[in-house]
Amino acid sequence: MTSEEYTTSAVLVKGKTEFPVSVRYSTRYSLLVRFENDSFSDNDTKFDNLIVIISGESIPLGPCQLIHQKEVDDNIGYLISSEDIVDFGDLIFKHRKSILQSGFVNLPFILEQKEKIKQEFKDYTADLTYCLSVYRHLFDGMDEDYRDEPEDVKKSIQQAIIAKEGADFIRYFETRLQELERLVKGYTQVEHEQHGFYFRRQVWSFILASALLRRTNLKPRGYSGDSEMMRMIYKNEELGDSTFSKLMHKHPIEHPAAEAVRNRRKLIAETLAQQRKSDHIPADEQLKVLSVACGPAFELNNLLKSKADCERYEFTLFDQDPLALDEAVQLVAQIEKQLDATIKVEYVQASVRTMMTTRRLIKKLGNFDFIYSMGLFDYLTPPVAAAVFRNLYQLLQPGGELIIGNFHVSSTSRVYMEYWNDWVLYYRLEEDLLELVKGLSPAEQSVVFEDTRSQMFLSVRKPIT
Repeated sequence: MTSEEYTTSAVLVKGKTEFPVSVRYSTRYSLLVRFENDSFSDNDTKFDNLIVIISGESIPLGPCQLIHQKEVDDNIGYLISSEDIVDFGDLIFKHRKSILQSGFVNLPFILEQKEKIKQEFKDYTADLTYCLSVYRHLFDGMDEDYRDEPEDVKKSIQQAIIAKEGADFIRYFETRLQELERLVKGYTQVEHEQHGFYFRRQVWSFILASALLRRTNLKPRGYSGDSEMMRMIYKNEELGDSTFSKLMHKHPIEHPAAEAVRNRRKLIAETLAQQRKSDHIPADEQLKVLSVACGPAFELNNLLKSKADCERYEFTLFDQDPLALDEAVQLVAQIEKQLDATIKVEYVQASVRTMMTTRRLIKKLGNFDFIYSMGLFDYLTPPVAAAVFRNLYQLLQPGGELIIGNFHVSSTSRVYMEYWNDWVLYYRLEEDLLELVKGLSPAEQSVVFEDTRSQMFLSVRKPIT
């Protein structure tokens, strides 16, 4: 899968003249354009309309502007909208037209929502905002004092500050987070949504200071848990251009929910290795593995440690996000190069909704010895979760194992994720997961937790007939 697969036909309109072009996704708000002939001039930088062809449908996007790239090719440039700023990511990948300025449509309604916020919550938020601004001022002041030092000296000074004053700040932040949990306990779901929205508007500048919080809130791919965010969690590094921003990134990335995400990579790899040793898998056959909502499939790093490991498995990686699948392709290529090996893998871009409604897709996927989905079910309503689980169970070979993950209702990161991260999940109990098994009669079933007990995993094994 390459970026050329995101190329489509389009027409630029200026007056009565039409320019046939091909466009390719470049960034969220720009398209790379190539003119099909030399019929335009340097003066052709503003156009009355851009009509993009998506799945045979002509979608008019309105006026746009061309930025020439003559140093590359006279016929190449970038297109950006000049009135309604179109989200080309949504357009190309999700086939829907989204406008950057759409939030202003609901501005009067949004402003009215503050009247529904409890006074004690307003007081907490105002006090927290003031205290965080003081901390940021102090950290920024220290950064400025040693700004002109050599790079190695600056790094050492900053690490000393993070180890001492930074640790004090983290303890303070955790105390205020616990206070927030006590404050919102007992809120209805609607009240959580109202107060969470209000809260994020007040602490927005602090959210933007954190690489992780910024991404989960802005959702550049339309959802919080995208592959780049997962990469941040797995790497668990200090990110930011200031001491304060590094602390604001490091705190959420070391919270139990993030630690659970790191733990599950190891759990899946270990379980896969055990399944490979199962009696029903002949030693000379590859274990057929399906990963649903695979993302960039980072767990393959934990599983494939040698050339022999690569020969033991046949993977199908299934995800609706083409960019995540692109990253999975790159990861597989990297592992193959490192181990001088060939990994048998098929990439399937589709949604679980397509899996539920299209029998042809299920037939195409075939049957598997091991199926897992680490984060998908956190986003599924109970009816959809039950339907997806049944379909996945049907794809199991006799003796095969299916594992799904879900965050538990007792997760200590829940309020943090909802109020600071704008990351809402369907939290479940053990019995909720076991309810999915009803009517399937598996040979074995169990629910286990990773070490933080934030996330649980339902495992079922299909009986050998």
